Amino acid sequence: MDKAKRADKIATGVLYVVSALIVAILAFLLLYILIRGLPHVSWEFLTSPSKAYQKGGGIGIQLFNSIYLLLITMIISLPISLGAGIYLSEYAKKNWVTNVIRTSIEILSSLPSVVVGLFGFLIFVIQFGYGFSILSGALALTLFNLPLLTRNIEESLRAIHYTQREAGLALGLSRWETVTKIVVPDALPGILTGVILSSGRIFGEAAALIYTAGQSAPALDFTNLNPLSVSSPLSIFRQAETLAVHIWKINTEGTMPDGTSVSAGASAVLILAVLLFNFGARAIGKRLHRKMTSA
Repeated sequence: MDKAKRADKIATGVLYVVSALIVAILAFLLLYILIRGLPHVSWEFLTSPSKAYQKGGGIGIQLFNSIYLLLITMIISLPISLGAGIYLSEYAKKNWVTNVIRTSIEILSSLPSVVVGLFGFLIFVIQFGYGFSILSGALALTLFNLPLLTRNIEESLRAIHYTQREAGLALGLSRWETVTKIVVPDALPGILTGVILSSGRIFGEAAALIYTAGQSAPALDFTNLNPLSVSSPLSIFRQAETLAVHIWKINTEGTMPDGTSVSAGASAVLILAVLLFNFGARAIGKRLHRKMTSA
């Protein structure tokens, strides 16, 4: 008995040490990036356009492109993921069709982002003729985002107890009304958490966008609201270098005299945005859970 307790304490101690080591490595990486980058971050840095072959550039257009591309991607991927999650959770039977669907989702989720980017380049950029554009990037990121979001929505719906569904059916609601008026609202905190977490993943993506959204950030006229104009910020057919792609480009081309400081500042902003997505997901999820369950 004493040996069993001693072995349990040793195993528990090893797990604590491994967990502490992982947290320490993550904290070191985050602090290193923030300490190097935050001194270079200012309002002018966040709003001014980037410059090549001269000092003093910012990340204004790249930051806007990242946010706008994220918005377009979620508009495309969220309805598809929601429909797929509802089907797999509420309607799908266990047969070869659902097995194929689940296997396809698992394969898509394991694909490297570079492969997704090359696929998007061949299909959306060349075959469909969209060129390097926000639309091509959003469609590629949709393929990248669908498996994670679909699985999250399915698991959130499955977590709702079956008695909730029985209660809706007992009240005379149809199956669809039970799903849309009882199950989905009850699962909304988990679904929203998954949406925000996947948004953080999309916001920091670079490899898939190099081949689809492009590596340049044309000057934008924010007074031009014509979505068909190349200089309009609302256009989805223009090239859009994102913040993550901008960081990669600075460190590979070396055309900026102050590239090190710009890269450090952009990396700090990117890290803060991803942290904001993660902490925001937890806070909003807990608040919605308390509001909807009175817990």
